[in-house]
Amino acid sequence: MQALLDWVEKRIPAMNAYKKHLSEYPMPKNFNFWYLFGSLAMLVLVNQILTGIWLTMNYVPSGDGAFASIEYIMRDVEYGWLLRYMHSTGASAFFVVVYLHMFRGLIYGSYQKPRELLWIFGMLIFLVLMAEAFMGYLLPWGQMSYWGAQVIISLFGAIPVIGDDLTLWIRGDYVISGATLNRFFALHVIALPIVLLLLIVLHVLALHEVGSNNPDGIETKLPKGSMGDDYKTQFPFHKDYTKKYDIIDSIPFHPYGTVKDMVGVAGFLFLFCYVLFFNPEMGGYFLEPPNFEAANPLKTPEHIAPVWYFTPFYAILRAVPDKLLGVVAMGASIVVLFVLPWLDRCKVRSYRYRSKFHLFNIIQFTISFIALGILGALPATPTYTLLAQIFSLAYFMFFVLLYFYSKNEATKPLPERVTFK
Repeated sequence: MQALLDWVEKRIPAMNAYKKHLSEYPMPKNFNFWYLFGSLAMLVLVNQILTGIWLTMNYVPSGDGAFASIEYIMRDVEYGWLLRYMHSTGASAFFVVVYLHMFRGLIYGSYQKPRELLWIFGMLIFLVLMAEAFMGYLLPWGQMSYWGAQVIISLFGAIPVIGDDLTLWIRGDYVISGATLNRFFALHVIALPIVLLLLIVLHVLALHEVGSNNPDGIETKLPKGSMGDDYKTQFPFHKDYTKKYDIIDSIPFHPYGTVKDMVGVAGFLFLFCYVLFFNPEMGGYFLEPPNFEAANPLKTPEHIAPVWYFTPFYAILRAVPDKLLGVVAMGASIVVLFVLPWLDRCKVRSYRYRSKFHLFNIIQFTISFIALGILGALPATPTYTLLAQIFSLAYFMFFVLLYFYSKNEATKPLPERVTFK
């Protein structure tokens, strides 16, 4: 067996990659709760891929058969209801952990130099994930799927000159039809998952090249990459453990990071299974009641709104009276996140050592984003529209203010080594 492993290793250095990127990857010893969500996102991704494969075995991607096939999966396929709810609940869980993962990067400055490319790859993952979720949302071919797609796709028509042709190209027909469903199905199950997996690999490679950030936002003292063959002398697993532990900043990902992630996975699965078995529709936020009716082009739902993870950006869209400017504002709300590493000009990363004004700015941004998410799910009354305009302004002001005050921000002294409590 050892000879076989050595033969494989000479041709594919699998064990070397395993040590460099997993078992001996130097993990800052002061990781906390916020550093669970990257691994949880990987867990949910695996869930989405596996359940998606099983669902496609019985799904019919046609205008006549899509809704009926979903009903067949739910009622007649053995454990089909479980697979469908795992996939639909998993979609919402994916965005929960991704939003929290992004929030951690925001508060600890994980987007700053030298991690700009890491942040950009992460934002590209977020963008592809939004496209993947939107196209998957059409596949049940229910009322909200049909009319939600109708509203979102029609937005491209606001683009000058090319808008109408672009809308027609996306739909594949003059109206939302089986042709639209077919191409969205192909993109959802083949094209976008390939792009998503590629971006995740690049994201992880970029992370392991520059090293992980930490709650203090300072660089650890060990070199990036694998801890190397001498890590056992630097960090021996014996009686001198405590003494040696205090003089280094990084610890091997295995077993310390894996144990930390296992605790996070256990807590996550407890919440995930509770929603899955007791409240998979989550009061209409995960699965809307109109989506349990077959798509009907002649019957418009009383209130059309996207799924909750799109509602903050949808609220920004509705807050602007002009359709074209609304599309521009919605696009800008996502694009501005890409340039965040260059808008923040402070040399200190973590909010722990930055000014109180920066902490206030983060808090108001968080409140604004959550408020926009709530408003985007509500009808567009004059009062709600006014509130959406106020919170949209607050959303963009976060980036404007950050650019101006971060250059000469009063910061606290940074510790020489990572703090561990």
